[in-house]
Amino acid sequence: MLPSRMFFDDLLKDVSLESKMSCDIYEKDNKYYIEMDIPGYSKKDIKIECNKGNITIKAEINKEDEENKKYLHRERKVYGKMERTFHLEDMDEENIVAEFNDGILKLEIPKKAEDENKKFIEIK
Repeated sequence: MLPSRMFFDDLLKDVSLESKMSCDIYEKDNKYYIEMDIPGYSKKDIKIECNKGNITIKAEINKEDEENKKYLHRERKVYGKMERTFHLEDMDEENIVAEFNDGILKLEIPKKAEDENKKFIEIK
């Protein structure tokens, strides 16, 4: 008989933090910074999109086994897809700098000059 702990580990696997992209977002020196944990993925697996003040970070991995193995227990990802979107209305989409090292994605997002965001309405 298998211990119940093993059964619940597999049952709750999808609910775990494994599928969550943990991140910190902060503001400093007129820029936004996003630091996001994306372990188990490589730089080529990550896509960053900007559209109308939204920044979307997607990570997708799809590895096929080269060898025919009979696994007794498997935790390392063969397929996984994660996505997070944030709204930063005054970001300068043209000058974003992204860096990925040791499973951590770092984005430096400059803000638009305040004058670019303002609209003045003429009164008739």
